[in-house]
Amino acid sequence: MKKLTLLSCCFFLLLPLKAQAVVVNDVTGMTPVQASAVMQPESTQQVSELVKNTSGPISIAGGKYSMGGQTAINNGIQIDTQKLNHVIDFNPEKKLLTIETGATWRQVQELIDPYNLSVKIMQSYANFSIGGSLSVNVHGRYIGEGPMILSVEKFKIVLADGAIVEASPKENQDIFYGAIGGYGGLGVITEVTLRLVDNVKVKRISDVMPIAKYYPYFMQQIRSDKSAIFHNSVIYPPDFEEVRAVTFKETQEPLTILDRLRPTDQYSFEQEQKIKIVASSNLGKHLRKLYDDIDYTKQPVMWRNYEASYDVSNLQPIKSKNKSFALQEYFIPIERFEDFYPELIAILKKHQANVINISIRHANPDSGSLLAWAKTEVFAFVIYYQQDTDEQSKKQVGIWTRELIDAVLAKGGSYYLPYQLHATGEQFQRAYPQADRFFKLKAQLDPENKFNNMLLDRYHPKIIQ
Repeated sequence: MKKLTLLSCCFFLLLPLKAQAVVVNDVTGMTPVQASAVMQPESTQQVSELVKNTSGPISIAGGKYSMGGQTAINNGIQIDTQKLNHVIDFNPEKKLLTIETGATWRQVQELIDPYNLSVKIMQSYANFSIGGSLSVNVHGRYIGEGPMILSVEKFKIVLADGAIVEASPKENQDIFYGAIGGYGGLGVITEVTLRLVDNVKVKRISDVMPIAKYYPYFMQQIRSDKSAIFHNSVIYPPDFEEVRAVTFKETQEPLTILDRLRPTDQYSFEQEQKIKIVASSNLGKHLRKLYDDIDYTKQPVMWRNYEASYDVSNLQPIKSKNKSFALQEYFIPIERFEDFYPELIAILKKHQANVINISIRHANPDSGSLLAWAKTEVFAFVIYYQQDTDEQSKKQVGIWTRELIDAVLAKGGSYYLPYQLHATGEQFQRAYPQADRFFKLKAQLDPENKFNNMLLDRYHPKIIQ
């Protein structure tokens, strides 16, 4: 214990030597923030010392794939968790992993794959940090699953006074349900215990249909299919009339792809050119479907971990001098699917949004997080689009974003918070009705508002506009 305390003190004493003002940003390049310093603690104890000896503000960053300042605050210290990435405990027999939250999902996959285990719930790309995934309560393409909170056994969090607290659905419940999906507002989650599942072979199956036929197709053929592991559907622009439903089903057929994980660098010049063509014109968007028609004639058989190990290099470059690719996401109760999608498409067409594709996912209800986006069983509409980065273009995106938010709220749905901060305060409150409880809990645990970022600052009830 003495050695650990000495290391922690030495770490803190070095802070003034390392600290220097720096502009930080996110993957889109559209949210530059002037931070007073970026620090990289390497243990829970070091995080505790740093937080305890900092008056604030403090933001928390992992992979920086959020797109609206969720990992930064002006003139504050940014805790970069990249070096907080050590394995604490791994029990393959119990299918439990305890790991520091700066680790990426790829690091987890490389650790557990030799034991034929797989992550239970994560997003489609493996570059993201575990802590970032916890803070936004991610979901993926998993059938029968939902928000990441459903796979978390417990975690450790450093609070504003430096205290290290363990939280689970049974212990410190308010912190557990507040911090997951809490965007770093309650403290720094430094360690987490995750439930794992078996790695299995999966076969990719594709069906194309008019969008009007997708809802009955999903309800009858996918929702109750116990062999379905991954599922999503792509709505093709510019007409938005056809859907490609892609399902990966557990199989005992021989592998056609022998690799257990995808390569870490998946950049492809050919893929880059395809994305540029799709983004360039309506003709390019029609060509996208032709590309897919060719590719999806194949029905490859692969490991679950292989399909779960995409790298964002596959999407590079995300930003250029005057343009950037970005995401938005809307959640609709499954029974309102057919009410919502025509309005979604009409708004995008009206504003001539440069949509690359819309992906439909499915998620079961959240188990109780305060900022839950899945209050019921939902479909998620994930919009991947390109926009110009000048201020007028940003304002224009804000206009159609708020129209989409109004449309989804009118039908009992919600929108996702990791993206650009276009929603009004009133829209935020309607989408997240328990936000007041979250901010009251934050006031109890962090009375000086030490933990802050652009998202929390924007929608804090004291300054909602």
